[in-house]
Amino acid sequence: MTKHFTRIRDLGCQAAHDLIARAKEMKDTDYRCDLMAGKTAIMLFEKASTRTRVSFETAVYHLGGKTIFMTPAESQLGRSEPLKDTARVLSRYNDCMIVRTFGQENIEQLVHYGDIPVVNALTDQGHPCQIMSDLLTIHERTPNFDAVRVAWVGDGNNMANSWIEAAMYFPFELFMAFPEGYEPGKELLSFALQAGAKIFCTHDPKLALEGAHYVNTDVWASMGQEEEQKRREKAFAGYMIDEKMMALAHLDAKFMHCLPAHRGEEVSEEVFEGPASIVWDQAENRLHMQKAILEWVFKAD
Repeated sequence: MTKHFTRIRDLGCQAAHDLIARAKEMKDTDYRCDLMAGKTAIMLFEKASTRTRVSFETAVYHLGGKTIFMTPAESQLGRSEPLKDTARVLSRYNDCMIVRTFGQENIEQLVHYGDIPVVNALTDQGHPCQIMSDLLTIHERTPNFDAVRVAWVGDGNNMANSWIEAAMYFPFELFMAFPEGYEPGKELLSFALQAGAKIFCTHDPKLALEGAHYVNTDVWASMGQEEEQKRREKAFAGYMIDEKMMALAHLDAKFMHCLPAHRGEEVSEEVFEGPASIVWDQAENRLHMQKAILEWVFKAD
C-alpha cells in the first residue's frame, strides 16, 4: 500500500514517535544508504523555499536518489493544467512527490489521482515536516515530553495547526496565544482536544509564556499575505518575543523559529541571536527528519 506523509494526525501515535527516534539515530550516525537508488523524487514547489528545498534535496541524495525540481513557471501547472492530470502523469515518471503548495486540497488531489507517495512539504493549512523536526529538536534536550511546556505566540497559521496535531500524539502541554481574529480553526482544535491533547489558548501572550520550556513564534505575515502586513503589525502589537517576554518563561527556556525570521518584528535581535536561541539546530534537523520521513514512506511495514 502506498504511504503518504500529508499531516501529522494521519501518522498515528506509534509512527509519529518512531519517526523522532529514527531521525535521531540517523543524525547521530550521519546516515547514508541506497534505499532510493535508481529512484527520483519530483519536487513540485509553488512557493519559494530555502530550507525546505535544500534539506529535501540533500535528504534524497543521502538515501541514494535523485530529485527533479519544478515550479509552475517550469511546468504545465503554470498553464492551468488540472492537478489531477499532473498527478497521473508524474506518477508514471517518478517514485515520489514532494510538494510545497498553497491549499491542503492540492495535496489531497495528488494523493487521490497519483499512485506514488506524496510528502507534504508545506501548505497554508499545515507544515508537518517542520513540526516533526522541531519535536526532534526538543527531544534532543528533553526526551520526556511529559515534562515539556511549549508556547506558541503569534498567528494561528499552518505552523500552529501542525503543533495542535502534534499535541494529539506527544504529551507536552501546548500554551497558545493569538490576537483576536487570528486563532486557528475551531474544528481542528476541538478534534485535538477530544483526542486528549493538552492545549490552552489565550489572547494574552504573557500568559502563554509563563513557565514555558520552549517558546515558538513565526512571521506575522506569511508568504501570500504580504498585502496584510500593515494590518497585521497593528493586530500583533505586543506579541514580539524580546528579552522581557523570554524572562516570563522557564529559567532555561529555549527560543524556536522555523525561519526566515523578521528581526525586530516577531522576535528581537537579542533573543534571536542570544544564548536561548536554538533556531540553527531546528534548521539542521529538517535534514534528518526528512530522511526519516522518506525512509518511512519507502519502506514496507
